[in-house]
Amino acid sequence: MRRRDFIALLGGAAAIRPLSAHAQAARERVLYFTHSAGYRHDVIPLSEAILAQLGSDSGIFEITATEDTSELSSANLARYAAVMFYTSGELPMSDAQKNALLNFVRSGRGFLGVHAATDTFYTWPDYLDLVGGYFNGHPWHQTVTIEVADPSDPLVAFLGNSLQVEDEIYQISDFDYRRSRVLLRLDPSSVDLGKTGVHHRFYGWPLAWTRLYGEGRVFYAALGHEPSVWQDPRFQRILTNAILWSMRRSP
Repeated sequence: MRRRDFIALLGGAAAIRPLSAHAQAARERVLYFTHSAGYRHDVIPLSEAILAQLGSDSGIFEITATEDTSELSSANLARYAAVMFYTSGELPMSDAQKNALLNFVRSGRGFLGVHAATDTFYTWPDYLDLVGGYFNGHPWHQTVTIEVADPSDPLVAFLGNSLQVEDEIYQISDFDYRRSRVLLRLDPSSVDLGKTGVHHRFYGWPLAWTRLYGEGRVFYAALGHEPSVWQDPRFQRILTNAILWSMRRSP
């Protein structure tokens, strides 16, 4: 090989390396916010590790996990494509931070809630308008059958018509059924409906749904109390699909 050609080849290789590095750095960022002002779930550290692995496996997004409310400023949120809550209670967020979160989603970014995200901000009506419902007790902690309410939806189509899961099963009050697309719901024949604390509502027991908030996309899943659920490939695929969907990527 002539010296001139060899130098040109080295130059081409050097040009490729920064492009590859840039592709790695170009992953979308997802903020996983886990501040617990109420009950703190033991599974949170495991969930952080699993979400980080799902992001790495996807090649599309990466997870930043924090409990620090200062990350929810307008300037900081601008670095993210989506925010995911695994929270509880009345979070110590300022009015400016609350508005920053709402504007973040309204402008077209993603918001995802897992399990206790509906056990959050009972005194902030705008949060209910964002997430679509509130936690209202968990009378069942057992293996249940879950109906796939919309088998045509790409987030859950791979599940078929139903699945069985052992978890703490939430009931939802104030559910915005008109503006929510239910993906998963409890099969009531798989539980004792006469148990103390069971609330019968005409919309049943929704366990996962999507909705729009301004230009943004919102996803919520009530599952996720038990470590075994986080370790379940089906739940992991649901979350991966939901994160991609929230960022307007194809699941």
